Amino acid sequence: MEVINALGRRKAAVARVYVSEGAGKIMINGRELNTYFPAAALQYIVKQPLQKLDVAEKFDIKANLDGGGYKGQAEALRLAIARALVKINPEDKAALKAEGFMTRDAREVERKKPGRPKARKRFQFSKR
Repeated sequence: MEVINALGRRKAAVARVYVSEGAGKIMINGRELNTYFPAAALQYIVKQPLQKLDVAEKFDIKANLDGGGYKGQAEALRLAIARALVKINPEDKAALKAEGFMTRDAREVERKKPGRPKARKRFQFSKR
């Protein structure tokens, strides 16, 4: 099997994933999964599509993560892994889509407007 690549995004985070046959090793920016994401909850998010299809020990994953915070990066990585798994086996798409792993979360931070402290917040109004 050749290397399959896929892209996942969430907020400002971008994940590029390269999936090949292997023993279930996940490398992110040259580091192991448990050193890059020390929190168990984030490791769980990343592994969700692999565990859903019971292929966690069949593929090696090399990922490049850029931008965003750790939660956004973990969710971008989850989307990228799910997309790569569908490229490998298109019949898995229905199972992953039912869990919501194939959907790109399009919510982005609203931009700050001029003359205001934040996007929607206003300075205190004084009548006199």
